[in-house]
Amino acid sequence: MKLLDVVALTEDLPKFNLYKGQVGTIVEVYEPDVFEVEFVDLQGKTYALETLSINQVMQLHYQPLPQTV
Repeated sequence: MKLLDVVALTEDLPKFNLYKGQVGTIVEVYEPDVFEVEFVDLQGKTYALETLSINQVMQLHYQPLPQTV
C-alpha cells in the first residue's frame, strides 16, 4: 500500500470510535506495513486520524486488477 490509497478497516477499534468497514485514506507511510490513515465524513471533515498496521486495513480498488498467471 502507498500514500493516498483508499483503505477499509478490517477490525473494530472501539477505543477510537472506528469500526470494521469504515473507509479512510493513507496520508503517511511510516514503514512498509505502518500507515497514518485519515477518516473523513461526507462534508470533508476529518473525524479520525490513526496509525494503523497493514493487518488492520485492506486496500480498496475501483477498477479491475491486472490478471496474474
